[in-house]
Amino acid sequence: MNAAKKIITRIEADPKKKAANAELSILRTAAYCRVSTDSSDQLESYKAQVAYYTDAIAKNPKWRFAGIYADEGLSGTQAAKRDDFLRMIKDCEKGKIDYIITKSVARFARNTVDALKYVRKLKALGIGVYFEEQCLDSLKSESELALGIYSVLAQAESENISANVRWGIQRRMQSGTFKFRYNLIGYRKGKDGQPEIVPEEAKYVKDVFDMYLDGNSVDQIKEYLDSAPIKTATGNDIWSRNAIRNILTNERYVGDMLLQKTYIENCITKKARKNRGEMPKYLVSNNHPAIIDRDTFKQVQSEMAKRRSRPRVSDKTITAKGKFSGKYPFSDLLVCDSCGNRYRRCMWISGGKKKIVWRCITRIEHGGNACESISVGDELIHKAVYRSINGYIQNNSGALDIVLSELSKQFGGNDYTDDLCNIERSINELNKQMEDAAMIEVTTQGNKERIREEIIELSQRIVALRNEKSIIEEKMTTAKTRNEELSRFSKELSLYNADCSEITDNKLRRIIQEVRIKKDHTIVIELKNGMLLEEAL
Repeated sequence: MNAAKKIITRIEADPKKKAANAELSILRTAAYCRVSTDSSDQLESYKAQVAYYTDAIAKNPKWRFAGIYADEGLSGTQAAKRDDFLRMIKDCEKGKIDYIITKSVARFARNTVDALKYVRKLKALGIGVYFEEQCLDSLKSESELALGIYSVLAQAESENISANVRWGIQRRMQSGTFKFRYNLIGYRKGKDGQPEIVPEEAKYVKDVFDMYLDGNSVDQIKEYLDSAPIKTATGNDIWSRNAIRNILTNERYVGDMLLQKTYIENCITKKARKNRGEMPKYLVSNNHPAIIDRDTFKQVQSEMAKRRSRPRVSDKTITAKGKFSGKYPFSDLLVCDSCGNRYRRCMWISGGKKKIVWRCITRIEHGGNACESISVGDELIHKAVYRSINGYIQNNSGALDIVLSELSKQFGGNDYTDDLCNIERSINELNKQMEDAAMIEVTTQGNKERIREEIIELSQRIVALRNEKSIIEEKMTTAKTRNEELSRFSKELSLYNADCSEITDNKLRRIIQEVRIKKDHTIVIELKNGMLLEEAL
């Protein structure tokens, strides 16, 4: 039986289907543009890029315009900080874009990790990125290696630019020409471009410092500022404790500027870190008018250190010895002579009558067996302290001069300048001998062991001299600090009358270091000049 003859029939293409397939082959194409700075020249460049890519997409028959994504005045080292870049990626994920064109790898990303991450992410979605400058299409198999190389080069360029910027900043710091930041109350830019004091704001800055020295806590100062017609540096009506502490520790209020308190970790993460010694700092003294005098500023720093430095007396003590309270005049001043803990103000009811007393915290929390301290009435401690201070002022008008004189003999009686010069001269001579000995060791064929022993001996002598120098410098620093403290004390005491009538409860903190309460019903008052006053209760 003969097989049937094959018949081939041509079926014409459907014009509608053909047009639809052609339409599918057209790529929805977007462009990404970026300029690295916000300068006028660069912004013009940005506008030019937008115009160029709009025209380029329109002229290509295989492309359909899907938008221009552009970030102005931003660094390319971090994609997370480029809003339009991230919007473009999201639109790709939503299926709105088939293809992306950009000028170069450096425009797309200057971070190697980001560049590879996003290119791979887009590739997985079937979306290619075309880098014009490198003639590189990310969908092609050979593109990954080339993209990695170009990304590394782009990152290196960014790091180099960042290093140059940092160098410029460092030079401005060294020359003291760094810009003043007006992120604090009390100052504004004057007509001459320099910082000037805002009197109505400076008043509150002075109040903060005075209140702190008068024994007020940060919470009490916060309460005062919250009720005052003064906003924070950021424009808030409510003050935070950190904002108040920032005022108390800000060297700009004495007319100085400490530069490079923070630094940028690297050009990739751009994370700011507190400078704890990793980078140099630059102190520009007398840079602008001061609101707070240096003496007051030093007192505040000393008081802050004092309040921070009190640890718990023991693990059994519930209340921390270091927890400062300025609620009452004697808060944080009264100390138990038996256990060393602070006294707390309490309400004592005896015979149906209320009485305010001060009691040792250890005794309050653990009972009489834990501490042999006594309780003292509020009025009684007031009278004893004022009686003692009054007697000191009346009977020891020349005592401060005597103390200063004695301390001068103790710390500053010797002029250590010559000693330091002699030590430095000896160190330099020994260093020269070590260099000569080291050169001999290298060039000689003789007894190198003896030369090495000589070098070790010289090194030991240098170390000993440097230790001696450190001890002398420490003595000089101690003397200077102590004399400054005594001068401040003298200044405070000179403000009051001989009858002590000018000393208010809060002003006590200016002249009293602490009051120790003994179980024999006496108190020992330590003044800030180091003098000890004993008084019966």
